[in-house]
Amino acid sequence: MRERPDPVDPNAPALRVDALVKSFATGEGPLRVLDDVSLGLERGQSMALTGESGSGKSTLLHICAGLEPADSGTVEIAGRPMTGTDDAGRAALRRGGVGLVFQQFNLIPSLNVGSNLAFQARLAGRHDPAFVARLAERLGIADLLRRHPEQLSGGQQQRVAVGRCLAARPALVLADEPTGNLDEVTGDAVLDLLLETTAETGAALLLVTHSPRLAARCGARAHLRAGRLVAP
Repeated sequence: MRERPDPVDPNAPALRVDALVKSFATGEGPLRVLDDVSLGLERGQSMALTGESGSGKSTLLHICAGLEPADSGTVEIAGRPMTGTDDAGRAALRRGGVGLVFQQFNLIPSLNVGSNLAFQARLAGRHDPAFVARLAERLGIADLLRRHPEQLSGGQQQRVAVGRCLAARPALVLADEPTGNLDEVTGDAVLDLLLETTAETGAALLLVTHSPRLAARCGARAHLRAGRLVAP
């Protein structure tokens, strides 16, 4: 496969969010869920995003990933604008610059583990079999490559989801409660892998979590309250 041009600038900060505003319509009028939110992450950095349910955490991640539009403000991924671009532009940037990990593993059931691991990297034009093999070893799933998702435990599926995300070597990893459906021991192991492998690959990590204990593991912390960033 011919390599696509890299959609991101390797020397730019992984994430820049400036004065982001987002509202949703309700029966009682517009509800502002993000109110002048600004934050940034350099390559290799990790940040925990905390806050009560409904404080805007997932909405912020979805806008950073180009899955929802903002009312105003800007988001840049590794020097490239995510906001203010068309659907095709956002999809290209998401494909080549952003890795997503959610509570729901979202693995493709018809593909085995090896093919699931390679899927995002192939879409990004960056499939490197040797790199994927090293990731599988690092994630402890190298002996599961021929299995399908339904043959795996929850923790194993989440490891595959993490590996699929990192195989494309994104500038930014957005993780929305990735340990929420796992027991504490398995969740800790998955967070260990996220922190270590993003640092090793030079990706930045923005982690949404309700757990102060897990948040303390990240290099920085941001707290949302009623749509505004406040001191944790």
